[in-house]
Amino acid sequence: MVVDCVSQPYSLSAEQIALFADRKLGIGFDQLLQIEPATRPDADFRYRIFNRDGSEVEHCGNGARCFAKYVHEKGLTKKNPIKVETVNRLLSLKLSDSGEVTVNMGEPDFAPASLPFASDQVAREDFGRYSCEIMTSSKTERIEFEALSMGNPHAVIVVSNLDAVDVAGLGEALGAHSSFPKGVNVGFMQIMEDQRIRLRVFERGSGETLACGTGACAAVVSGCRQGLLSSPVEVQVRGGRLIIEWQGDGAPVLMTGPATTVYEGTLELPDN
Repeated sequence: MVVDCVSQPYSLSAEQIALFADRKLGIGFDQLLQIEPATRPDADFRYRIFNRDGSEVEHCGNGARCFAKYVHEKGLTKKNPIKVETVNRLLSLKLSDSGEVTVNMGEPDFAPASLPFASDQVAREDFGRYSCEIMTSSKTERIEFEALSMGNPHAVIVVSNLDAVDVAGLGEALGAHSSFPKGVNVGFMQIMEDQRIRLRVFERGSGETLACGTGACAAVVSGCRQGLLSSPVEVQVRGGRLIIEWQGDGAPVLMTGPATTVYEGTLELPDN
């Protein structure tokens, strides 16, 4: 859900967002995106993201593509690319003639403090991976993962059969682990070829979603670092496909994919 707070300034409460996110009682969405006036001179807009539980988060890659499509279609800007500020990054969004949007997501950050991630609480493995024991409703098991930030925290797990994974159970358990004091998005990656993967992501504050742009970026970066993938990589998620490019340390991650308008509506809200 995208809200224009430039031409119609308004601030939604966490309770309102959670109600609108409800797919039975409200509108239904995974994230609410607010378009606001920029607060820094090198940005065209401010980009704020709220999960369906009303919590504000740092980044949403799929949302960034929707953001670019919306501001162009609504005539809020004619610039291309567009510069937008998030909580902790400046993103560049470029629309192509075909309608796809490429987002410069910035560089991945592997410093534990960037997630934040208390790495001393878990075991260190090869290739920058970590492991820890987590408990689901059915059993206790040891999970290996790589932790990194794409402006928001991610843990990436390589699996052999994505369809057999307990995404909700493992994702919720690892996301609640004490080593991630602010939670973490948990991605489950099955490598099909060196330039094609399948991915499912359990997002903090939302649960499993049909697609996660930052999760796709984190998965490809993790696979490239381990020598399992070669850029560019096609990421197949339940909601479609993305192309992720990363040339290695010091380079930004580029994400390309579509954005589609489903419908428009009007909300009658009380005065702030």
